[in-house]
Amino acid sequence: MPEGPEGRSLVSPDLVRLGLPSTDRRSAVLLAGELLVSAGCVRPEYVDGMLAREGTMSTYLGNGVAMPHGDFGARDQVLRMGICVLQYPDGIVWGPDELATLVVGLAATEEEHITVLMNLAEVIEDEATARLLATTDDVAVIVERLTRPVEDLDDDPE
Repeated sequence: MPEGPEGRSLVSPDLVRLGLPSTDRRSAVLLAGELLVSAGCVRPEYVDGMLAREGTMSTYLGNGVAMPHGDFGARDQVLRMGICVLQYPDGIVWGPDELATLVVGLAATEEEHITVLMNLAEVIEDEATARLLATTDDVAVIVERLTRPVEDLDDDPE
């Protein structure tokens, strides 16, 4: 999953924010949505769909990672697939017994949605990788880890 349909990297350095101070889940989702809007991935209405999704079901995946994305009704607000990454080293209480240190905002259509979620979940389900992404101060590490093909992770010496 290195590139989107138009050949752009799905995770670009300008959509990564590191070392953010802890906040609440709603504020983190709003920031993710604002980044996706400013990057031209979604219309502003998509952010409402992201908040609605969180209201009906948590997007927390485990290992400190949450992946907010729009609900079913917001998919027509996606202009192009995109991902933003927010790092909260001290964590955000996402739900009961859920502390998110990495928030991956996702803009994808229904067709793209499942594939993108599965690929990203495979990349970040490894506890060591999730910890690295939650603590790195190098944007390039985040971009590389989230765009590298999943099969390449097995060859990683870290």
